[in-house]
Amino acid sequence: MSKLNRSLFLCSVLGLLACGGAPPSAGPAVLRIGWAGSPDALHPGRAMLSQAYTLFGLVYDAMFRLELDGSFTPVLARDWQASEGGRTWTFALRPGFVFHDGQPLRARDVVFSYNFYKAHPDFPLLGTYTRVLEQVSAPDDSTVVIHLREPVPDIQSQLVFLYVLPEHVWGAHIQDSRFTDEAMTGSGPFSLKEYQPNQFVRLAANRRHPLSPPQVDEVIFQTFANQDALVQALRTGQVDLITEMPNTAVAALRQAADVQLVIGPPQPPETTDILINQLDPEHCLPGSACSGHPALRDRWVRQALALAVDKQKLIEVVLLGMGTPGLTLIPEGLGRWYNNTLQDYPFDPEQARKLLDQAGYRDSDGDGVRETPDYRRPLDFRFNWPSDSPVAPRTAQLLAAMWKEIGVSTQLQSVDPDALTAACCPGFDYDLILWAWDSDPDPSLLLGAMSSGRIPAGANETGYANPEYDVLYQRQAAELDPARRWQLVWELQRLALQDVVYIVPFYAHRVQAYRTDRFTSWPANPPKVALEHPSSLTAVRPRR
Repeated sequence: MSKLNRSLFLCSVLGLLACGGAPPSAGPAVLRIGWAGSPDALHPGRAMLSQAYTLFGLVYDAMFRLELDGSFTPVLARDWQASEGGRTWTFALRPGFVFHDGQPLRARDVVFSYNFYKAHPDFPLLGTYTRVLEQVSAPDDSTVVIHLREPVPDIQSQLVFLYVLPEHVWGAHIQDSRFTDEAMTGSGPFSLKEYQPNQFVRLAANRRHPLSPPQVDEVIFQTFANQDALVQALRTGQVDLITEMPNTAVAALRQAADVQLVIGPPQPPETTDILINQLDPEHCLPGSACSGHPALRDRWVRQALALAVDKQKLIEVVLLGMGTPGLTLIPEGLGRWYNNTLQDYPFDPEQARKLLDQAGYRDSDGDGVRETPDYRRPLDFRFNWPSDSPVAPRTAQLLAAMWKEIGVSTQLQSVDPDALTAACCPGFDYDLILWAWDSDPDPSLLLGAMSSGRIPAGANETGYANPEYDVLYQRQAAELDPARRWQLVWELQRLALQDVVYIVPFYAHRVQAYRTDRFTSWPANPPKVALEHPSSLTAVRPRR
C-alpha cells in the first residue's frame, strides 16, 4: 500500500510528469523544468554544482542579482555609498523583505550571513568573495556597513552570490558543519516545498516578494537520466522547459510543434581553452613534477600551434555550428570586458611551418615529426582532457590532425578530472590540456590565472610568468575608475594573446528549449541563455 500511495503522490506532485498523460487544464499553474543533474547540497556554503546555485538564486536574496546582460540589479540594497577611498561601504536595505517562515529580514541577518561565510574557509567557493571583508556591522535594522581589507573596483560582484540566511535558523548551528536548513528558509521569490535527491525539487511562489513575485504557482525541477530523455520529455509535453540538450537534437526540435529553441552564449560565460605548460624550471615547486615539454616554453612554438588551429572547422564539426571562435580567456559573454579589437592568429599552416623552420625545429630524420633545435626531443606532446567532457574527445582528435600537418605529434588520452587537476596544478605534470572555465562576472578571476603570483597555489595553470603582466594585473585589481580599469583589462588580454598563454578554440553556445503551448512571456532574444534565471521564472505566466 505504501508503494502505491507513493506512486500516486508522485503523479500528483509532478503533474503526470513521470506517469504519462496530458497536464490538467485547470488548477495551479505548475511550470515543469527538466535538467540532467541535481543539486549536490542545499547549503549555500557547501554547494559546488550549478544546479544548487540555480536554486539558491530562486530561494534566497542577496544585495544584488546578476542579470543576463552582465549588469547588477539591486535587490536587498536600496542605496549604497563608499567612503575612505572605497574601503568602507554603507548599504541602506530595501524594506518589505520577509523570510518564508514569516520573520522579517533585518540588517543583522545580512551581517550574520557574511560573517558565517567568512568564518568557514572550508566553504569551497565563497572564499573568493569573503576574503576582502574585514568587518561587517549593522548600526540599525536597515543599515549594513562593510569595511574592506582593500578597495575593490566592483563591490557588486563581491556580494552577488553571498545569499542572506536567517540568523534565527542558522545562528545556533554556526559551528555545526553537519547542519543544513533542509527547508531552505530564504526570502526569495520561491520557497522550497519538497526535495527528493536525484529526482525532483518542488518550489512554490512567494507572492509576498517585494520585487519579483512570480506569475506561476509552482516550479518543479525534474532530474532525467540523460539529455536524450530530456529532449523526449519536451517533445511529448512532459516538461515545459529543458535547460540542456545535445546539439544533435536541434534540427529535429526546430520542426517540433509548440517548441521554441534558444541558442546563444551561456550564463555564466564559458571559455574552452587549451592549457600550455610553459613553466620555467626556476618556478618549479618542491614536490611538483614540472615535466612539461621544453619546446612549449618557446613562444614561437606556441604561436605555430595557434596558427595551425582551424577554429571554424572545430565549431562546425564539434559544435554543429553553435559557437563562435575563441580569442582570449576572457569570453565574449563578459560584455565590455572582452577585448573585441584584438586580431586573432589566422588559420595558416604554411606560416606555422615557416615559424618552426626559422626557430630551428626541423624534421631531421624524415619521420614527419620535428625535433628541438638540439635534436634531442621530437615535438611530441602529451594531450589530455577530462574524461567527463562530451565534446573534448572529438575536439582533441581534430586538433591532433591539424598539428600533425605542421610536424607536431600528440599522445591523446582522457584522464579522470580529479587526477587531471592534480597533474595540472601545481604539479605541472602535463604538456597540453583541453579544458574549460566558467567565468565570474568580474574579469579578475580569469585574469588571475595568468598571474605568476598564483603559481604556488595552483591557480596559475600554465606557469606563465611575465613581470609586465603581473604589474598590470595588480593595477587593474585596485583601479576604481571604471574606464581606466577597462583599458587595463583589455591590455592584459593583448599581452596574453601575444604570448599565447592559452589557445582558445571556441566559445560554445548553449542550447535550451521550451514549449509555447502552456506558458508565455519567456524572454525574447536574451543576451545570455539561462531560462532558469530568476528574471525568467518570475516573469513567465500561464496561457489562459
